[in-house]
Amino acid sequence: MERSLFEQVRSRAVEQWRKAGLLQEPVRIAARVLSAEEAIGNPGEGFKLQTGRERMMEAEFHGARGQAFTDQFGDFVGTLADIADMPLSNNYRRAVFVATLNATMRSLGLCDRTVHCRDQGPSECAEHLREHLLTRIGPKARITLVGLQPKFVAALAKDFELRVLDLDPDNIGKQVSGVCIEGPEQERDAVSWAQQLVVTGSTLTNGTLGNFLGGPPATIFGVTAAGADALMGWDRFCAKSD
Repeated sequence: MERSLFEQVRSRAVEQWRKAGLLQEPVRIAARVLSAEEAIGNPGEGFKLQTGRERMMEAEFHGARGQAFTDQFGDFVGTLADIADMPLSNNYRRAVFVATLNATMRSLGLCDRTVHCRDQGPSECAEHLREHLLTRIGPKARITLVGLQPKFVAALAKDFELRVLDLDPDNIGKQVSGVCIEGPEQERDAVSWAQQLVVTGSTLTNGTLGNFLGGPPATIFGVTAAGADALMGWDRFCAKSD
């Protein structure tokens, strides 16, 4: 993601914190790393949390929880002022900020659905997404899914022309529900080909979300970008999270 885009998100977040008087409070923000079982239960095979490449970081603020997927993870304790001033120079630091943003926005009543669904939730969400897109753009439309989510691939491949982009080299070239997973080298072509983008919120923490805004309509899915979606007015889909 372009630095300016992420800084826009942080600037708006800090303004919300300042307006609510939270920067001056001696509040401790803890982001802890959740195991796959804690975060998503048993949704079936193919989720990155289950492979160990990503973890769900969770922040808690005034009893509200906010989560963020990241491939660089660890614990953090500090104040909102600390996070407001933190250089967002890697995926770990961005995940601390994003999880905290989600928790604080949830606490302020400015966003919802900040805790990932579990067990059969991803399968049910995939069917809701398929129905949502059928209503919005109709069958046979060209969709590029950014971020491999196997339940989404299986559901969307039934009714749409589908391409899937992923950064994990172990996924690139594999067939999932009859769709070949493509890598970053195909990103520009896959984006320009699409009539609709469906983009994982994890792109917020890995710094690539800006690559998928400003072209075809983009819907961001999941809990990671919940707070940023609300701040920036981005289109969001997340049917089964808490």
